[in-house]
Amino acid sequence: MPYDPNNIFAKILRGEIPCVKVYEDAKTLAFMDVMPEAEGHVLVVPKEAAQDILDLSAEGLTAMMATVQRVAKAVDKALAPDGILLKQYNRAPAGQSIFHVHFHVVPRWEGVKLAPHGKVMVRAAALEPVAAKIRAALS
Repeated sequence: MPYDPNNIFAKILRGEIPCVKVYEDAKTLAFMDVMPEAEGHVLVVPKEAAQDILDLSAEGLTAMMATVQRVAKAVDKALAPDGILLKQYNRAPAGQSIFHVHFHVVPRWEGVKLAPHGKVMVRAAALEPVAAKIRAALS
Protein backbone atom coordinates (compact mmCIF):
# COMPACT_ATOMS: atom_id res chain seq x y z
CA MET A 1 0.00 0.00 0.00
CA PRO A 2 1.60 3.33 -1.02
CA TYR A 3 1.86 6.31 1.32
CA ASP A 4 -1.39 8.31 1.43
CA PRO A 5 -0.59 12.05 1.46
CA ASN A 6 -4.11 12.72 2.75
CA ASN A 7 -3.65 10.91 6.08
CA ILE A 8 -4.43 13.04 9.13
CA PHE A 9 -0.79 13.50 10.17
CA ALA A 10 0.20 14.65 6.67
CA LYS A 11 -2.64 17.18 6.86
CA ILE A 12 -1.42 18.35 10.28
CA LEU A 13 2.11 18.72 8.91
CA ARG A 14 0.78 20.85 6.03
CA GLY A 15 -1.23 23.00 8.47
CA GLU A 16 -4.57 21.88 7.04
CA ILE A 17 -5.71 20.50 10.41
CA PRO A 18 -4.82 22.23 13.68
CA CYS A 19 -2.90 20.57 16.48
CA VAL A 20 -1.70 21.46 19.96
CA LYS A 21 1.99 21.74 19.17
CA VAL A 22 4.62 20.84 21.75
CA TYR A 23 7.81 20.98 19.67
CA GLU A 24 8.87 21.43 16.06
CA ASP A 25 12.14 21.46 14.18
CA ALA A 26 13.10 21.12 10.52
CA LYS A 27 12.53 17.35 10.45
CA THR A 28 9.93 16.55 13.15
CA LEU A 29 6.77 17.69 14.88
CA ALA A 30 5.49 16.75 18.34
CA PHE A 31 1.90 17.46 19.34
CA MET A 32 -0.68 16.40 21.90
CA ASP A 33 -2.73 13.30 21.10
CA VAL A 34 -6.42 14.33 20.91
CA MET A 35 -7.34 10.80 22.01
CA PRO A 36 -4.91 10.49 24.92
CA GLU A 37 -4.34 7.32 26.88
CA ALA A 38 -2.99 9.45 29.76
CA GLU A 39 -2.62 13.13 30.56
CA GLY A 40 0.41 14.38 28.67
CA HIS A 41 0.23 11.85 25.80
CA VAL A 42 2.32 13.30 22.96
CA LEU A 43 2.77 12.12 19.37
CA VAL A 44 6.05 12.56 17.50
CA VAL A 45 6.03 12.44 13.69
CA PRO A 46 8.75 12.95 11.11
CA LYS A 47 8.07 15.46 8.38
CA GLU A 48 9.25 12.88 5.88
CA ALA A 49 6.42 11.03 4.12
CA ALA A 50 6.73 7.48 5.43
CA GLN A 51 3.95 5.03 6.13
CA ASP A 52 5.79 3.14 8.86
CA ILE A 53 9.23 2.75 10.38
CA LEU A 54 10.20 0.33 7.61
CA ASP A 55 9.66 3.07 5.01
CA LEU A 56 11.43 5.84 6.93
CA SER A 57 14.95 6.83 5.92
CA ALA A 58 17.80 6.37 8.39
CA GLU A 59 18.12 10.17 8.59
CA GLY A 60 14.39 10.52 9.30
CA LEU A 61 14.55 7.83 11.96
CA THR A 62 17.54 9.50 13.63
CA ALA A 63 15.72 12.84 13.72
CA MET A 64 12.50 11.26 15.01
CA MET A 65 14.26 9.37 17.79
CA ALA A 66 16.13 12.50 18.90
CA THR A 67 12.79 14.30 19.17
CA VAL A 68 11.18 11.35 20.97
CA GLN A 69 13.93 11.48 23.59
CA ARG A 70 13.76 15.27 23.89
CA VAL A 71 9.97 15.19 24.33
CA ALA A 72 10.11 12.26 26.77
CA LYS A 73 12.59 14.20 28.93
CA ALA A 74 10.31 17.25 28.85
CA VAL A 75 7.25 15.16 29.76
CA ASP A 76 9.22 13.65 32.64
CA LYS A 77 10.34 17.07 33.89
CA ALA A 78 6.95 18.75 33.43
CA LEU A 79 4.61 16.05 34.73
CA ALA A 80 6.83 13.91 37.02
CA PRO A 81 5.27 10.58 36.02
CA ASP A 82 6.43 7.30 37.56
CA GLY A 83 7.39 6.06 34.11
CA ILE A 84 7.18 6.83 30.41
CA LEU A 85 5.82 4.44 27.81
CA LEU A 86 7.07 4.73 24.22
CA LYS A 87 4.90 2.99 21.62
CA GLN A 88 5.22 2.64 17.88
CA TYR A 89 3.04 0.47 15.62
CA ASN A 90 3.80 -0.73 12.08
CA ARG A 91 0.93 -1.77 9.79
CA ALA A 92 -2.66 -2.52 10.69
CA PRO A 93 -2.13 -6.05 12.07
CA ALA A 94 0.30 -4.55 14.61
CA GLY A 95 -2.23 -1.89 15.66
CA GLN A 96 -1.27 1.04 13.41
CA SER A 97 -4.37 3.08 12.57
CA ILE A 98 -2.82 6.23 11.04
CA PHE A 99 -0.44 5.36 8.25
CA HIS A 100 2.22 7.99 8.82
CA VAL A 101 5.01 6.70 11.05
CA HIS A 102 4.76 8.07 14.60
CA PHE A 103 5.76 7.45 18.20
CA HIS A 104 3.53 7.77 21.24
CA VAL A 105 5.13 9.29 24.36
CA VAL A 106 2.79 8.31 27.20
CA PRO A 107 3.46 9.26 30.84
CA ARG A 108 2.50 6.54 33.35
CA TRP A 109 1.64 6.73 37.02
CA GLU A 110 1.51 3.78 39.42
CA GLY A 111 -2.03 2.49 39.83
CA VAL A 112 -3.50 4.64 37.03
CA LYS A 113 -4.85 2.66 34.10
CA LEU A 114 -4.46 3.86 30.54
CA ALA A 115 -7.54 5.13 28.77
CA PRO A 116 -8.56 3.04 25.74
CA HIS A 117 -6.50 3.94 22.66
CA GLY A 118 -8.37 6.07 20.12
CA LYS A 119 -11.73 6.02 21.91
CA VAL A 120 -12.27 9.37 23.65
CA MET A 121 -11.50 12.69 21.98
CA VAL A 122 -10.38 15.63 24.13
CA ARG A 123 -10.79 19.27 23.10
CA ALA A 124 -7.67 21.26 22.25
CA ALA A 125 -8.48 23.75 25.03
CA ALA A 126 -8.18 20.96 27.60
CA LEU A 127 -4.84 19.81 26.15
CA GLU A 128 -3.24 23.26 26.00
CA PRO A 129 -2.41 23.67 29.73
CA VAL A 130 -0.52 20.36 29.78
CA ALA A 131 1.17 21.18 26.47
CA ALA A 132 2.30 24.52 27.95
CA LYS A 133 3.96 22.69 30.86
CA ILE A 134 5.75 20.35 28.45
CA ARG A 135 6.84 23.25 26.20
CA ALA A 136 8.21 25.09 29.26
CA ALA A 137 10.19 21.99 30.25
CA LEU A 138 11.80 21.92 26.78
CA SER A 139 13.57 25.22 27.50
